[in-house]
Amino acid sequence: MTIKLIALDIDDTLLNSKGEILPSTIAAVHDALAQGIKIVLCTGRPLAGVKSFLAQLGIAGDDQYVVTYNGAIIESVAGRVLVKHLLDRATYVRLTEFAAAHHVPFNVLDEHSTIYTADRDIDFMTVVQAMENSAGMLVRDPAEMPADFAIAKGLFVGRRAVLDAAEPAVVAEFGDDFYVVRASPNFLEVMAPQVDKGKGLAELAKQLEITAAEVMAVGDEANDLPMFSFAGTAVAMGNGSEIAKGHADYVTGTNDAGGLADAIRKLALAPVEN
Repeated sequence: MTIKLIALDIDDTLLNSKGEILPSTIAAVHDALAQGIKIVLCTGRPLAGVKSFLAQLGIAGDDQYVVTYNGAIIESVAGRVLVKHLLDRATYVRLTEFAAAHHVPFNVLDEHSTIYTADRDIDFMTVVQAMENSAGMLVRDPAEMPADFAIAKGLFVGRRAVLDAAEPAVVAEFGDDFYVVRASPNFLEVMAPQVDKGKGLAELAKQLEITAAEVMAVGDEANDLPMFSFAGTAVAMGNGSEIAKGHADYVTGTNDAGGLADAIRKLALAPVEN
């Protein structure tokens, strides 16, 4: 089956261990775009946090798309929103109160890439999050926000040991009502129940009239498993987690060894005749 859309995770997939896009990846993406293949960044980041990568890859325009906030928002690269699934203010309050009671650093992201936290002692990982995503950061209590305030996701953040200890309680409290995923060792995220990367990818593919069999997804972590389940071709990075590798159809090289470019060329690009 011809691949018409390639969904790419960003951290440790598109980016190498230095947080950079390899020249071989840029070249492979350019060749895929030239063959009419959609390259869709499918990420937990907001749009503001992926614009620099889109520019490096040469992905632009209102007919190219991104799946952001782990699927909570699907939009064009130009910022036209196709789908969004947000959490209401009551959920924002509930999450913040839980975090305070369990002494876990916590913040939320709105649909405009702004971070809000009620923590006066801001955790280092929240600062890193703001820096990586080119996001503004405001210290606000939920009570200060308007009644119609909505969030794209809530994030319990911090050192691995802190989140390891907190995760069972978070899942027990919110897992039945929301999508809860450990996106990385330092981020435990809560989103609307109809949200995950696979659902977001499925919604976009439907709008583009692309079948699951025509989709290739590449990732490295547990939050990539839903898009692995949807895509006809699931590719795990060689540096990925064992759970990601176990759910993949194909394991490519690492993010430092050009594994992404290798997978695109081997599995998606049509041979070019001389």
